[in-house]
Amino acid sequence: MGYDSYIFDLDGTLLDTIDDLAFSCNYALEKHGMPHRSIEEVKAAVGNGVKKLLERTVPEGLNNPLFDQTFAAFKEHYLIHCTEHTYPYPGITELLTELRERGKHIAVVSNKFDTATKELVKHFFGKTVEVAIGEYDINKRKPAPDMVFEALKEMGQSHETAVYIGDSNVDIDTAQNSRLPCVSVLWGFRSADFLIASGASILVSKPKDILDI
Repeated sequence: MGYDSYIFDLDGTLLDTIDDLAFSCNYALEKHGMPHRSIEEVKAAVGNGVKKLLERTVPEGLNNPLFDQTFAAFKEHYLIHCTEHTYPYPGITELLTELRERGKHIAVVSNKFDTATKELVKHFFGKTVEVAIGEYDINKRKPAPDMVFEALKEMGQSHETAVYIGDSNVDIDTAQNSRLPCVSVLWGFRSADFLIASGASILVSKPKDILDI
């Protein structure tokens, strides 16, 4: 294996989070008298952070006078319920365990807010993941490379021996901006055709395939 560090996206890559995201999204929308969104609508809206998710699902987005209250209700609800219908994709836990047994370093970077990112990683993966970073006030969301560079710094690793793994066009752009090779997974929230059109060059259909790259 040619890489020492593996930096993973979270939603749609390690964890299937869509049901809990939709649940909290619809809770917040209903609380403020707005129509529910389908699973497919929520899935299409994820990838750029939870504020962007709400911006895409709240009628009129940021121009809605109830946007801030709806966003706050989503975050409060999601932090309480984020593990209820979320689970690792089949083969993910085994992949991460194998990587650590081979002496590899593992980090997670997510556009989900930092508190929820850390809570989910700790709940599902414990100490298998060394570093988990989500969006907070002083870092920039992906596709900016900030979180990737921060993760590598915390692990004491170089980008020259790191690879990035994700499921979306945002992840492809993040890897490019971070000067890392990108592995795009096919079990997440975006189709193969979409990923290829977005510039994906390495695609895998099963977590164990990552071991062979």
